[in-house]
Amino acid sequence: MKKLQTALLLLLLPAYLAAAERPATEFPLWPDGAPGAKGDKQTDIPSLIPLWPDKAKATGAAMILCPGGGYGALMMDYEGTHFGRWLNEHGIAGFVLRYRLGRHGYRHPAMLNDAQRAIRHVRAHAKEWGLNPDKIGILGTSAGGHLAATATTLFDAGDASAPDRINRVSSRPDAAILCYPVITMGEFTHKGSRRNLLGDNPSKALLDKLSCEKQVTGNTPPTFIFHTVADQAVPVENALLFASALREKNVPFDLHIYQEGRHGVALGSRDYNPAKRHPWTKDCEFWLRRQGFAN
Repeated sequence: MKKLQTALLLLLLPAYLAAAERPATEFPLWPDGAPGAKGDKQTDIPSLIPLWPDKAKATGAAMILCPGGGYGALMMDYEGTHFGRWLNEHGIAGFVLRYRLGRHGYRHPAMLNDAQRAIRHVRAHAKEWGLNPDKIGILGTSAGGHLAATATTLFDAGDASAPDRINRVSSRPDAAILCYPVITMGEFTHKGSRRNLLGDNPSKALLDKLSCEKQVTGNTPPTFIFHTVADQAVPVENALLFASALREKNVPFDLHIYQEGRHGVALGSRDYNPAKRHPWTKDCEFWLRRQGFAN
């Protein structure tokens, strides 16, 4: 009997260790401090909040979630954890990104560095966490949509010789979901987001680089975009510009423009209530299944 128990323990040990290593609470992206950090407060420590689906539903896919807030705040609940819980319903793991902000003295590229690190971190740990390294996507709302769009256009393959194993893997997301996103730094931009991201007097070169519609290539990942015509904060032209760029480069995309809906509509309400879901969520669920992310 004792030999049988020992054999069973050895058999189950790898699964137990993998489960033990999977994070259950918020964790920093750089345990020894983020590059360029201005202090050691929570606002200086980029981190991820993990939300895991039931094992019976899990598809192995994951999404990095970038809440909005004009690069000056973070709507961590209705544009963060609520999105994670919604994705969990469809078997997708969610990781809410607490990224650095302009109101705390940060400017580009700190925010992009945080998003890229988040993608790399989840991908580097994918197998031990029971995830598929080829199904790591990104979702963003409003200014978080700009951050997500930046991550889909300004990525790299990683450095195979890097001492930090996380830096060895690609920062390219495998899919992107952009919800009423800020896209351009030009005519139709959200000025508050641009100021918080780039300061008061950015160069034309920097404005062009951070205008995501100008950075789309044929290697930009498949993208789902939704916006509303009624949005008074971020003009719908942002979504149209990005969709047009994707079309020009033959990148697969879904574009959904709804007549009504205020900026920050999120899943449909500020409380987590499936009965109040906006129609975009159903369209996106269909799209996620087509991408092999959802059940």
